[in-house]
Amino acid sequence: MPVAINFIAFQLGWFACVLGAAHGRAWAGTGVAVAIVAWHLGRASAPRPELVLILSAAGIGALWDSALAALGWVRYPSGVLIAGTAPHWIVALWMLFAPTLNVSLGWLKRSMPLAAVFGAIGGPLAYLGGAKLGAMEWVEPGAALAALALGWAVLTPLLLQIARRYDGYRDPNGAAVRAEASHA
Repeated sequence: MPVAINFIAFQLGWFACVLGAAHGRAWAGTGVAVAIVAWHLGRASAPRPELVLILSAAGIGALWDSALAALGWVRYPSGVLIAGTAPHWIVALWMLFAPTLNVSLGWLKRSMPLAAVFGAIGGPLAYLGGAKLGAMEWVEPGAALAALALGWAVLTPLLLQIARRYDGYRDPNGAAVRAEASHA
């Protein structure tokens, strides 16, 4: 059940961010994502390591998506606070993605090559979905999609390595903790 709840929470947050951005209400989506992340942290057996993971993902994501915007390959019609950088809602999505790394996507930690393939496919698909829903625009679709596939192939294993070190859903002996089950 914790895996399913984590997966569903991510999907709800993703749609809130993307649809909020697409309809000029980017702050609403960011607010939903932050609330989900706070809820996740409140359920973790060790919130501090989870917070480090979430903030690490936010920083990596902000740099990555800002690079795509600065290169002129993608454009975000709402939520951009500083021209040429990633919008706040996409940084919130990175924060929302981080909790999946120790819960619903934790199984990827067993195989970094599989994680790279998962990232190379899943990353661009998420952006394609966001573009189809109107949250972003392709300026240079070929270059952007190639960069997204390569970038996510590298960033997914990197984030999983960080998640191994900063896992608030494991006890000090390394055993998985079912924080959600104990709160049910």
